[in-house]
Amino acid sequence: MRCENLSSFIVMDIVKEAEKYSDCIHFEIGQPDLPPSANVKEALHASIESNCFSYTQSHGLIALRDKIVNHYQETYGVTIQREQIFLTPGTSGAFLIAYALTLKHEATLGLSDPSYPCYKNFASLLDINPLFMPIGKEDDFELHVKDLEPHQLDALQISSPANPTGNIYNKNNLKALIKYCEEHRIAFISDELYHGLTYEENAHTALEFSQNVYVINGFSKYYCMPGQRLGWIIVPKEKIRHAEMVAQNLFISAPTLSQYGALEAFDEPYLAMIKEEFKQRRDFLYAELLDIFEIDAKPEGAFYIWANISKYSNDSFAFAKELLENIHVATTPGIDFGRNGTEHYLRFAYTRNIEHMREGIKRLKSYLSQKDKQ
Repeated sequence: MRCENLSSFIVMDIVKEAEKYSDCIHFEIGQPDLPPSANVKEALHASIESNCFSYTQSHGLIALRDKIVNHYQETYGVTIQREQIFLTPGTSGAFLIAYALTLKHEATLGLSDPSYPCYKNFASLLDINPLFMPIGKEDDFELHVKDLEPHQLDALQISSPANPTGNIYNKNNLKALIKYCEEHRIAFISDELYHGLTYEENAHTALEFSQNVYVINGFSKYYCMPGQRLGWIIVPKEKIRHAEMVAQNLFISAPTLSQYGALEAFDEPYLAMIKEEFKQRRDFLYAELLDIFEIDAKPEGAFYIWANISKYSNDSFAFAKELLENIHVATTPGIDFGRNGTEHYLRFAYTRNIEHMREGIKRLKSYLSQKDKQ
């Protein structure tokens, strides 16, 4: 275990620093400010009244896994078995299961650059070697088979919609990547946490193209339950028993109360309103940031905008600190997400309402106009 190789999750340092300013405008943190469905709250209260405080089995509640089975059938036309599903403490627990099942000591995990920083940190904890492959606007922020061919990979992990760019993997490209991985005995791990938060077209699950993939999702983003720390992983059938043993030893079971609350999370009319609210926020923030920074691509999903700040700085961390200290606007430095030109980017999250963001844009425009005059 190589703890010395862990890198700081800079956004959490920004969050801590932002707490010093009562008037801070928050673009930094990737958690929705909207509550879950009222039905979730009622289910949580009912579970408390019913004294549901014991462990569940390591797979998780049967009733919740059955709802997830139905979700995949109705949303994607994909059939899975409840035994393939494991409820986990956030998606963090799901990543650890996926890596434990697919990667041995000093194996190689392929990742895009930029990508979610915890991937590489989990790899380091398990003595796995992360291998970063650069992506950019020229390839729609997607990895392609040509990116994999020069490397000896043991597993590949992608995210779609992606953090920090908000891109969605093209159906044909996703299919081609999975086919290549199967032909070369490379495990395929698909982080689908932002599914549902897509604005022009829906994202495709990797399970549409293979039953041999590892699919990760959870309740923290689209379902607005970040503090309940509840995710899930779907594993190939032949890995069910292995996954069960890993789950038993890592965390015994996912949080019980959270599982009972999530029984009511698939509230489709409410989720449609959530999706529309984030679409309006995206459209507002994207249009406003275009006046300030260069935006490589309009995000298709998730709730982030990847903004090129080269006009003002070539040090995203210093620039983020400058904005926080001088105008109390909190953003996430691009260097949190890799090394592929990330010093030229900030990530803006549209996880607060439009009026809140409007004030942040006002401060940004005023402050940066003064810099232009200097």
